[in-house]
Amino acid sequence: MARKIIFDTDPGVDDTMALTFALRSPELEVVGVTSVFGNAAGAVTAQNALRLVELEGNGHIPVARGADNGIVIPAIELASEVHGKDGMGNTNPPAPKGKLLDIPAAQFIVETVLANPGEITLVPVGPLSNIGLALRLEPKIAELVDEVILMGGAAYTPGNITPLAEANIYHDPHAAQMVFSAGWQVTMVGLDATHQVVMDNAHFDKIFAADNPAVNLLREITPCYRSFFDGVYGLGGAVYTHDPSAVAYAIDPELFEVKKAPIVMETEGKCMGKTIPDEENRWVNYRPTNICVGGKTDRIIDLIVERLTK
Repeated sequence: MARKIIFDTDPGVDDTMALTFALRSPELEVVGVTSVFGNAAGAVTAQNALRLVELEGNGHIPVARGADNGIVIPAIELASEVHGKDGMGNTNPPAPKGKLLDIPAAQFIVETVLANPGEITLVPVGPLSNIGLALRLEPKIAELVDEVILMGGAAYTPGNITPLAEANIYHDPHAAQMVFSAGWQVTMVGLDATHQVVMDNAHFDKIFAADNPAVNLLREITPCYRSFFDGVYGLGGAVYTHDPSAVAYAIDPELFEVKKAPIVMETEGKCMGKTIPDEENRWVNYRPTNICVGGKTDRIIDLIVERLTK
């Protein structure tokens, strides 16, 4: 039976790859998409989410617009230099045909989880604002969600937006604190793992040799993204495969190496957004988070490429 997921996203180039990867994977059933600010402003990411479900005939999947700001702090440092101001590599795609739900993302998450107790996995790959707001709206969902598989955090490695913090967590550390302390099973697919999952030029060449709507869109929107990674990290056209790695975990957790520890959040100051593993429970008694620290990187990349090109 396919795993039912709500994909919470701030599209975004790698979000585009991740969502099309999920939609093309029979192991997963995307029962809804919720948008959030992050890689672009909230109004932009909501429209991008609609575009992506419509791209290959999945317009029946409901899309709900979520938070435009963090639960406490306003939206800061949106990643237009990484993803373009439109989140789509400054390609300015045409408007989607469909419409957003008339309820906010947090309400959609709560209603869907309550209607499917024990069956829904949340896969947030942007700031965790919608998940935090859903918890605030109905704390009981922490007992009813199967798992939260998030892309974010940096436990044992430097950050990518500050020396300590990963961008998704940094954008809403207060929501992240709510998520890590809620008592449900959380898996953190953060920079510890994703900086090892590198999609290089040969992988892109193989992807772009295919001819389908997902690949054709990725061909258009990735130049901006790849140029950023080359300029900052000197990767020569390769990229770290962040958001798709969270989808790969949802499909096959055995692809990843995991450590277990509660995560403590820093929510202010220069260390804001740092995800601290409390391995000896000296500070908290939260349920341990599954912290992905590596994995079978070649197989992860091969899975992504296979699904995108089929």
